[in-house]
Amino acid sequence: MDIQRPAVTGIGTGELVVMVAFLMALNALAIDVMLPALGEIAVAMNVVAQDAARSSNKQQLVIYAYVAGFGVPQLIFGPISDRFGRKPVLSFCLIAYSIVGAICMFAGSFTMLLAARFFQGVAASGVRVVAVSIVRDMFAGRGMARIMSLVMTIFMVVPILAPSIGQLVLFTGHWEWTFGVLVVAGIACFFWIQARLPESLPEERRRPLDWASSFAAYAEVFRNRSARGYMLAGGMIFGSLFAFIGSAEQIFTEVFGQERTFVLWFAGIAVTMSCANLTNSRLVERFGMRRMSHFALFGFIGFATLLLIVMRVFGEQLYLFFPLFALVFACFGFIGSNFNALAMEPLGHVAGSASAAFGFATTTLASLIGYTIGSQYDGSVIPVVTGFVVLGFSTLSIVAITERGKLARATV
Repeated sequence: MDIQRPAVTGIGTGELVVMVAFLMALNALAIDVMLPALGEIAVAMNVVAQDAARSSNKQQLVIYAYVAGFGVPQLIFGPISDRFGRKPVLSFCLIAYSIVGAICMFAGSFTMLLAARFFQGVAASGVRVVAVSIVRDMFAGRGMARIMSLVMTIFMVVPILAPSIGQLVLFTGHWEWTFGVLVVAGIACFFWIQARLPESLPEERRRPLDWASSFAAYAEVFRNRSARGYMLAGGMIFGSLFAFIGSAEQIFTEVFGQERTFVLWFAGIAVTMSCANLTNSRLVERFGMRRMSHFALFGFIGFATLLLIVMRVFGEQLYLFFPLFALVFACFGFIGSNFNALAMEPLGHVAGSASAAFGFATTTLASLIGYTIGSQYDGSVIPVVTGFVVLGFSTLSIVAITERGKLARATV
C-alpha cells in the first residue's frame, strides 16, 4: 500500500520520481562517463601495465576510489539529514560534488586524481542517502518498492547514455572534460531542487543530532534481522555489478575487440536492467518484494552458472557471451530495488539512518568485492563470471538464513 505523507506538498509523484532518479544517477554518471576514458587516463597518468598486450588493472582505481568514498560517509549524512532536514544536506552535497569534479579536471597526478575521486564519492554519498530518504518519507512498503523501481528505470537511462557521452567528449576534446560533464550535472540538479523540491521531513519528525541518538538509530537498524540480512545480501549482489563496471571496458575492448562499439554493448546491458526494473515496478505490488527478488536470485545463479559453462566449453565468443550476460543482469534488475525496500521497510521512523546504513553496508562490501574480482582480470571473462556464480550462491545463503529458509513468501 502507498502511504503518502500529507505534510509533503508542492511536487507531483511523476516529477519526484524523475528528480530522485536524476539525483541518484549522479552516482552512476560519475562512474559510467569515465569508462571510455580509462585507457587515456592511464596513458596520461603513466599508469602502465606490465603486460603491454593489455591495459593496466590499476586504471580501475579511478572507479573504485570513487566508490570507496561513497560508502562510509553515508553513516554521517543519514543522521545529519534526520536532524536538519533533507534539502539543506542535499544542497551542500551537490555543491561539493561539482567543486570536486572541477578539481578532478585539473589533477596533476594519478594520486591527486584518485584523492579527488574519493572526495567526489563522499559528496555523492550524501546525495544518495537523502534521495532514498525522501522517497521513504513519502512512501512505505510495496508503494516504496514500486516508486524505487520507477526511479531505477529512469536511473538506468544514465548508464545507457553516459559511456556515449564520455566517448563523445573524447571525440571532441580531452579526457579531462569528462569531469566537466559531472560539474554541469551537479550544478543543474542543485538549481532544480532549489526551485521545485519541498522539505519532506517536517520539524516534528526530526531527530536530535548527538552520538547517543545516532548510535541508537544504527544499533536499531543492525539489530533488525531483515534489515541486517538484506543489507549484507545487497552488498554481495551489488558486488557483481561493480565487478562488471570496473572491468567492462577491458572485457569488451580486449577480449572481444569491440573498441568502436563498446558503448553500444554496455548500453545493451543497461537497457536490459532498465526493462527489468520497469517490469518489477508493474508486478511488485501484485506479487510482493520477496517473491520477485527471490525468484530473480534463482535466475541470476542459473544464468551465471550456464554462462560460465558455455565460456569454458565453447570459448569466449561474443555472440554466446552477450545474451547470457544480459539475462544475468536482467535478473539483477529484479533484485536490487527490492532488497533495498525490504531492508528499509521496518525502519520508516529512522529512514535517514536506515538509508545510510544500507548504503554504507552495500557500497562498502560491494566495492571490496568488485575490486577483488575486477583485479583478477587476466585477459579473459572467466574471473568475472566465476565471481558472479560465487556471489549468487553466497547471496542466496544469506537470504535463506535471513528468511529462516522460507523463500519467496507471499508477503510484502
